[in-house]
Amino acid sequence: MSDKNLVRAYTRKDKAFWGLAQLGTSLFAGVYGAALVIFFHVYLELDPFYIGVSAWIYAIWNALNDPIFGYLSDKTASKKGRRIPYMRYTAPFLALFFILLWLVPTGFDQVSIFLWMVIFMLLYDTGYTIIGLVYSALLPELTEDDKVRGEFQTSSSLFYLLGTILGFLLPDLVKPEVGSTELLPFYITMIIIAIIGAIAIITTTFKFKERPEFTIVDTPLSLGRALKYTFRSKAFLVVTSANFMSIFFQQMLLSYMLYVATFVLQTSSILLLAFLFLGLIVGVLLANKLAKRFGYARANQILLFLGSIALILLTFLPDVAIYPCLFIAGIGLAGPLVLTNVLYAQVADEDETKTGVRREAAFFGTNAMLTKPAQSIAIGTGPALLAMAGFVTGQVTQGPTALLMIKVLIGLLPGIVMLVGVLILFLYPLKGEYLEKIQKQVLEMHEEKHSKLLDMEGKSDN
Repeated sequence: MSDKNLVRAYTRKDKAFWGLAQLGTSLFAGVYGAALVIFFHVYLELDPFYIGVSAWIYAIWNALNDPIFGYLSDKTASKKGRRIPYMRYTAPFLALFFILLWLVPTGFDQVSIFLWMVIFMLLYDTGYTIIGLVYSALLPELTEDDKVRGEFQTSSSLFYLLGTILGFLLPDLVKPEVGSTELLPFYITMIIIAIIGAIAIITTTFKFKERPEFTIVDTPLSLGRALKYTFRSKAFLVVTSANFMSIFFQQMLLSYMLYVATFVLQTSSILLLAFLFLGLIVGVLLANKLAKRFGYARANQILLFLGSIALILLTFLPDVAIYPCLFIAGIGLAGPLVLTNVLYAQVADEDETKTGVRREAAFFGTNAMLTKPAQSIAIGTGPALLAMAGFVTGQVTQGPTALLMIKVLIGLLPGIVMLVGVLILFLYPLKGEYLEKIQKQVLEMHEEKHSKLLDMEGKSDN
């Protein structure tokens, strides 16, 4: 079998089915990111202290569960696979926990609301982590070709945008007026979103089959060796550090977009989202073209730099400039969205040449352990800074200091963090002739593993 034949061909239909799972997860994540803080902070009037504490508990749980599930997935030796079964059978539980997160019983005091929030945040995140982890880990195993990986990721990103747009718009359409306690339309919408999201994820699992050589031929590393090789990878540490910055500024935009719409512009968030997501669509379509010319790391830097400048300017320009700034920022946000997972695929390729096994889930799990605290920092920091700036819950009209702080939370702060991500990626080592050498070696290793699989299957038939 030649290297050329080993690389598998996929159709546009395949790539569309691949994106359905991303549609499902982005529906969950879009609503969670956009509505969580404002739901508990503004509508349930949970004290910012409790929101901050819940965010840190959430961060600790993330630090524990992601590498554990990644290691378990890599070690799974089921004939059904080590990725797809986790997606298929976790999706219904993810939907259930997502629904319960919002159904806080009426009459709860502050502590009871806090406990409910924490418990179902953790359960929701467990399901979301498992699915997101194995979905990301499956992509590099489908093909060794970075170009095809990029095409899959482009499809995934477009579905992500669709899911996230819906995740933003649907809560905004059914959110109650500030001070209102009529939440039934919101609850019904959450139930519908959960069902659709779970069905989309499950549908993808019936379209793709895993490559059995990575489950049957590969011998998983022990936990100690897996951790050693993971943290010795310079490429992994660089991409993960940059991704930490990406997670932070993405969560800031998700969490405080509705604050800008509700309190700064006092309008629907639809137009804001339209500008942001039009920019994201342009960026998604542009990202692979830039990567083809400059490489995946440099293309990511170019897009991040563009977005950072736009967000920093947003803070200081008149409010009307928020719209074009978000459009340009959207183009920049497409860099991490499309290109980061391809960089992690390259990291896994290099690692395979050193360890002899595919360990995508270990990398994605450890990445999540190190980067998801950025999400919690973003969730917990905002309400505290808003309180310092004089933000008043339950009141539409806010003072000038509070309005400026909202623009800082969605502009200056994430813009600076994006610039830090640009600088970090200068250290990425997988490029040029070295990367080409790794990719050629990986193809040779996969050909050898496939031959061993055929030999093992032949012996078992005898």
